[in-house]
Amino acid sequence: MKKYFSLAIISLLSIGFWSCQAEIRRPDVQIIPMPASLTNMEGTFSIGSQTKILINSENKEMQRVTSYLTIHLEDFYQIKSKVTFSGAPEKKTIFIKLNTGLSISKEAYNLVVSSKGIMLESPSPNGLFYGIQTLLQLMPPIKQKLSEVVVPAVVIRDTPRFAWRGLHLDVGRHFMPKEFILKYLDYMAMHKFNTFHWHLTEDQGWRIEIKKYPRLTEVGSIRKETLVGHYGSKNYDGTPVGGFYTQDDIKEVVAYAADRFITVVPEIEMPGHALAALAAYPELGCTGGPYEVGTTWGVFDDVYCAGNAKTDTFLMNVLKEVIPLFPGEYFHIGGDECPKTRWQKCPLCKERMKAEGLRSENELQSFFVERIEKFLNENGKKLIGWDEILEGGLAPNAAVMSWRGEKGGIAAAKEHHFVVMTPGEYCYLDHYQADPKNEPLAIGGYLPLKKIYSYEPVPASLTEEESKYVMGAQGNVWTEYMKTPQQVEYMVYPRAAALAEVVWSPKGSKDFENFKSRLIRLTKFYDILGINYCKTEFKQ
Repeated sequence: MKKYFSLAIISLLSIGFWSCQAEIRRPDVQIIPMPASLTNMEGTFSIGSQTKILINSENKEMQRVTSYLTIHLEDFYQIKSKVTFSGAPEKKTIFIKLNTGLSISKEAYNLVVSSKGIMLESPSPNGLFYGIQTLLQLMPPIKQKLSEVVVPAVVIRDTPRFAWRGLHLDVGRHFMPKEFILKYLDYMAMHKFNTFHWHLTEDQGWRIEIKKYPRLTEVGSIRKETLVGHYGSKNYDGTPVGGFYTQDDIKEVVAYAADRFITVVPEIEMPGHALAALAAYPELGCTGGPYEVGTTWGVFDDVYCAGNAKTDTFLMNVLKEVIPLFPGEYFHIGGDECPKTRWQKCPLCKERMKAEGLRSENELQSFFVERIEKFLNENGKKLIGWDEILEGGLAPNAAVMSWRGEKGGIAAAKEHHFVVMTPGEYCYLDHYQADPKNEPLAIGGYLPLKKIYSYEPVPASLTEEESKYVMGAQGNVWTEYMKTPQQVEYMVYPRAAALAEVVWSPKGSKDFENFKSRLIRLTKFYDILGINYCKTEFKQ
């Protein structure tokens, strides 16, 4: 065995019926994201209806984890399996072990497949869940009745490189039904993403029920029509667009995500991108309106009035309803693309700047963000926002999502603030992925599979200590030109698979040609699941 295998792995292999034969080179083990270490071994293990699945703990999370295995076996191959409690492995079984004594991270796992059985262990259900996802990819990418499923013998020791492995979805520009959100989470789990950034409010639509302010959904969730073509076009479709999630819907999505070990990070945009809210409650703007829900894209001068006490009260009340729905650590407040045009002329904004000793409108935005951060901290949340929240001074405990290149992320990390890297050049999945002449209309840009795969989230300019503040990276999905779930899938996959490997696999392990060969096999699973992925991208 290679020296980098942990003592835990070696101890597993030392048990007689777990012993694998000699290491071999075999091209059929194709997993995405690539594990931290994987050794092909001689032999296979066959899973049939008589194969027992053993667990050494009967808590609910363990049962939840094993259900992904049993459901997959029945759904794909019509093999029904039973899960049984056992304190120790047995021959010809699948033993899933919660091993709190392992000195590896909670998302790490060890997996051994030999001709005698399968052993999966981790110190937490999180790691076991990811081990199950790997095991499923070892199975044949077909959906038909089988008497047994043959799994190649391997030894895998795996751990993610980054703690934040994110995918974003904007439902403000185009609303996506709850049923699709659940599918989106399923696909994320398959790729070992663990953070879903849900962009819930925008100029073009407010998508979350707030019981204290019913007009947010009665008025703010509906726009009268939508721009046709790129920004600047004078053409509109004349068709109203609406949709929102009830708080019960939100709870269902959050619980569904938790079952897949995914944390949902909500985004309630402020102080900019607020037209939908202003249309519902015009007293929150600097001019008093009237306003209408945005029908075109871009950046609008009308934003929340930062000097108005009514704005403070409104946002705090909104947050009071939203915070309890999302148990995760972070709360996203946007903070991006907020013009100061209205603030410069607003008496209330000027009055607040004078009262607080603020020298510029950028400092007024920083003051605004710090007040929101204080409220979030008091309610058990940490603030995260787009890199514009750096302007005028960063709030004391805020984390930054760096989208305008890496400059903002670098600045934040050097100040010892946590950072998620998501530069548009590498992480914006609304950009074209192939020749625009042959692709559906998109916002612009060009982000082919190879480029996203090449991304390195830790900038070379950071020291080793500063690098520790890079939590990970995230792919962003802005839906100006994605009207349907099918269009979202087409833009996200297979590029999300490339990003999954960027944020999971070791820095020095990437090999694009090898990735493409593994991707071909993974797309067979996409076909079975009905994912409308781009079928030309990965062939380039």
